[in-house]
Amino acid sequence: DLYLRLGDHQKALSLCERARIMAEGVDHLEFQMYACECLYKVHKKLGDGISALDFHEQMLSLKDSLQLEESAKQLQQMEFERVMLQDSLAEAEKARMVKEAHLDEVRRKNRTRNYLAGVGLLLLIFAIGFYGRWRFVRRSRDEIAREKDRSDNLLLNILPAEIADELKENGKAEARDYDKVSILFTDFVDFTETSEKMNAKDLVAELNACFEAFDAITLKYGLEKIKTIGDSYMAVGGLPVPSEESTANTVLAALEMQQFIHSRNEQRKDTFKMRAGIHTGPVIAGIVGVRKFQYDVWGDTVNTASRMENLGEQGKVNISESTYNQIKDNPAFSFENRGRIEAKGKGEIMMYFVSIKSNS
Repeated sequence: DLYLRLGDHQKALSLCERARIMAEGVDHLEFQMYACECLYKVHKKLGDGISALDFHEQMLSLKDSLQLEESAKQLQQMEFERVMLQDSLAEAEKARMVKEAHLDEVRRKNRTRNYLAGVGLLLLIFAIGFYGRWRFVRRSRDEIAREKDRSDNLLLNILPAEIADELKENGKAEARDYDKVSILFTDFVDFTETSEKMNAKDLVAELNACFEAFDAITLKYGLEKIKTIGDSYMAVGGLPVPSEESTANTVLAALEMQQFIHSRNEQRKDTFKMRAGIHTGPVIAGIVGVRKFQYDVWGDTVNTASRMENLGEQGKVNISESTYNQIKDNPAFSFENRGRIEAKGKGEIMMYFVSIKSNS
């Protein structure tokens, strides 16, 4: 913080990165969060909006992890209080027995009356104890249920439902081969130049608005969001549950994303232009890592889909021949044959622009 206030950004960057590495070395989430927050501030000062965004997302992720730890501590405290309550009931019972023995010795002539009074007191203590225990158990179950729902929701936010269920049941999820999935890539044109005209707050807000809309669109068409990388968005149709409509739905989702960007450009001046590309083919899908794990896909299909996006044009959806063959008979679409285009590392690939067929 001192070097940052003095304007020595490189020194501040070095120290913040060192702090992050040390915090990860001892697995201290709170120090990792502070280090990511420091790196976010430094990169923001340096004008590196992409790195600032990355560390801001890491900071929020670590903050969520800390909140989960705090919830676990609260549950442990509640369990401790429950045990203390049981001990208190045991002590109360012990005290009652001593008192009963004393009363029986002192007032033998009133044995019947004292006996009835003792029974009444015993019933009252058990009633209070039972009621208190019942309330505690109910509160504990409700709290555990809320935390379970929250953890399930967090898991579903990063994994498909089928994969999340497999992970919870077996403790792991096996990688799988898929014969036909459609990979969608989007990318903002001239993102670096556009971002230089915006401050970090506006840049993150605009990216968030676009990606929130894309999330809703992928959910609408049954696609699985894989990840965002900087200004690039990746989604897949046809996994983890294959579907005959997955390719058409992937194309419809891409067209709706372009329509959203077009509408946003009509409403605002400081926003993005976008390319979109789709390729259909086989992939391998599964979970990578053990910390901050994520569901991902691999294979040549992913690389070819990326080429479709790179060789597209802003405002349009560029598809490969394999994707075209899957939807060419669909009356909802019209196509523009672009011919064979040289793709880096792939040779010439037949490509098409796809759009919604006009009613006229």
